[in-house]
Amino acid sequence: MREVVIDGSMGEGGGQILRTSVALAAVLGIKLRVYNIRAKRKNPGLQRQHMTAIRAVAALTNARVEGLKLGSTSIVFEPRELRGGKYRFDIGTAGSVTLVLQALLPVAAFVPEPLEVEIRGGTDVPWSPPVDYVRFVLRPLLEKFGYHFDIIVKRRGHYPKGGGIVIFRVDNPPRRLHSIELEERGEVLAFKGLSHCVRLPKHVAERQARSAASVIRARYPDVPLKIDLEYYTPGKDPHLGPGSGIVVYAETENSVLGGDSLGAKGKPAERVGEEAARKLIEDLETGKALDRHASDMLIPFAALAEGESVLGGAKLTLHAYTNLLVVEKLTGIKYELKGELDKPFTLRIRGIGLTS
Repeated sequence: MREVVIDGSMGEGGGQILRTSVALAAVLGIKLRVYNIRAKRKNPGLQRQHMTAIRAVAALTNARVEGLKLGSTSIVFEPRELRGGKYRFDIGTAGSVTLVLQALLPVAAFVPEPLEVEIRGGTDVPWSPPVDYVRFVLRPLLEKFGYHFDIIVKRRGHYPKGGGIVIFRVDNPPRRLHSIELEERGEVLAFKGLSHCVRLPKHVAERQARSAASVIRARYPDVPLKIDLEYYTPGKDPHLGPGSGIVVYAETENSVLGGDSLGAKGKPAERVGEEAARKLIEDLETGKALDRHASDMLIPFAALAEGESVLGGAKLTLHAYTNLLVVEKLTGIKYELKGELDKPFTLRIRGIGLTS
């Protein structure tokens, strides 16, 4: 078994290096050593959400793992065989469910049988994609690779209480991905979104939605727009603590782009809606097919796919560039990158054509 060593302090030096490395090692059958885990964070080493992500991928690959403990700055991950089935994982805090999903998604595409995973933790928490971004933006983009899955939100979880419950299900794992061409977005066809609040008055969700709609309408007055509301009546709200957020997204000729924002104590609902809409519009104005987050998340899938993929991103973040370096080291892909950090970019990746 080939062994690869990854320095977790490279580039942005965060948890994504670990998630991408473990996911790719799992599907490629590589023994992995990662050191300096999250070296550039205030609290370096493994936190609960990182441990849950590794446990989840290990369960799907019957892997041997060393160093899996809170605060650990190095691990060894040795996968054995891919398998589907039903699993349940509880982060135990408001740690991000979607970051656990980020590690699971590439692996789940190649398992030999149906898969269902229940994850408990935070669905809408800082420094991670909200679950609605995964549902409404990332999922349709991954479908372009031939990868179809379901995300069911049974209960939301916000910081600090957590308690969210999400079901991730793949009934028909593709076991092979085909290349995509997503360079330019094409015409904007419609704006959609979901504004939610839990254990808070209904007007919070309404104000978030109105504010986002106002910003979008000012720039795109003639494009259809619909932002749905999600709220709960007192006494019938199953959530553990208060929280709110909004995801708005644009369906275009060639793609889907999203923007999001979370509520916080002392932060007006109007500002929440405005933030999400302004991020979306800023990325749309570049003309590229992918927003600043999706262009980062799609890199591992393009590397595993068959043929050449083209990704046009609104902004080359340090996150995305670091992800590219990690993917290159593990897969040996050839790529061509045109663009500078924090600017629009085009990335061509010749995938390895993995088939499980």
